[in-house]
Amino acid sequence: MTDLLAPPTTRKDWTSDQEVRWCPGCGDYSILAAVQMLLPDLGVRRENTVFVSGIGCAARFPYYMNTYGMHSIHGRAPAIATGLAVSRPDLDVWVVSGDGDALSIGGNHLIHALRRNVNITILLFNNQIYGLTKGQYSPTSESGKITKSTPFGSLETPFNPVSLALGAECTFVARTHDMDRKHMMEMFRRAHEHQGASLVEIYQNCNVFNDGAFEDILAKDARADNLISLEHGQPIKFGADSQLCVAHDGNGGVRIANSVDVEDAEVIVHDEKAQNPALAFALSRLASGPHTPTPIGVFRSVEMPEYGSQVQAQIDHAKSQKGSGDLEALLSSGPTWTVE
Repeated sequence: MTDLLAPPTTRKDWTSDQEVRWCPGCGDYSILAAVQMLLPDLGVRRENTVFVSGIGCAARFPYYMNTYGMHSIHGRAPAIATGLAVSRPDLDVWVVSGDGDALSIGGNHLIHALRRNVNITILLFNNQIYGLTKGQYSPTSESGKITKSTPFGSLETPFNPVSLALGAECTFVARTHDMDRKHMMEMFRRAHEHQGASLVEIYQNCNVFNDGAFEDILAKDARADNLISLEHGQPIKFGADSQLCVAHDGNGGVRIANSVDVEDAEVIVHDEKAQNPALAFALSRLASGPHTPTPIGVFRSVEMPEYGSQVQAQIDHAKSQKGSGDLEALLSSGPTWTVE
C-alpha cells in the first residue's frame, strides 16, 4: 500500500548485498530488475515490504531484495503469505514462485489463497520446466515433452496458469513476459495496487533446460502477430496493422479472425471489470501453448471483499459480544462426549 510519508528511494535502496546467482542469461534477472526499478515508484517502505518464496530457482528472489523476506518450503509460500497478510495488514506481501513450486506441490495452497482473496501479490515465473532440479517436466510442460523424467514424452495435459487462477475466482489476473521490462513493471504495479489476491504469470526463459520455449511468440519478428495486448475498454485487435482480431465464435467462446472479415460488432471489446470471468477465461484459452497468438495484459480486475479485513471484522465482532473469549465455554459447547 502506498505510504504518502515514505521517503524517496532508488533501485539501489531495494537491492541487497547478495551476489545474484542464477545461470547467465536466465530470464529471472530481468524480472528482478523490473521489481527493483518499480518499487521506488510505488511510494512504499522497505521495512513494510516482504517477499515470500518457496523452492526453486525463482525462490532465491528474497535474497536479492533489501526488504524482509522468507525462503520457505516447497509450494507453501501462499500459505505462509496468507498468515502474514491476515495478521499484519499493514505490510505489502509479495509471493515469488515458479510453475513447479506453485502448481505442483503448491497447487492446493495457491488456489485457496486466490479464492479467499487474500491481499497478496503473486509473481508466478513460468518457464515450463523444473530448473533447479535439472530439467524434469513441470505442470506447465507441453504434452509430449521429452525430459529426464519423461524420456518417452509427457502424457499429461499442462496447466494453463491464467485459466487456473480465473477458475479459482482470483480477482486480479495478468500475464507478461521477461522480454519487456516496461510491460512487466506495469503489470506488477497494477497487481500491487489491487486490494485482494493478485496473480501475474510471467513467461520466463530457462536458457539451460528449456531454452526458446516462448520463441514462437516472443522473437522480435514474431511479437506483432503473436502477442494480443489486452486493454480495458478497447477492441481486441493485433498485428502490425491491426489486421487480426478476437471475435465471438457464436458458441460462447472466442476466435481469432482477419479484421476485414469481421463486423465491428463481432470484435470483442475487452472488459477486465466484468464480474463474470467467463470471457476472461475464454481469452485465456485462445492459445493452447505459447506457439500461437497469445493474450498478454490484465485479464481480470474486479473488486471483492478482501479476506484479511473480513477476518478482522469477525474478531472485532466476537470481542464485542458478552462473554466472548471463554475458551472453556467454546470447548464445551455443541455436541460433546465423555469417553471413559
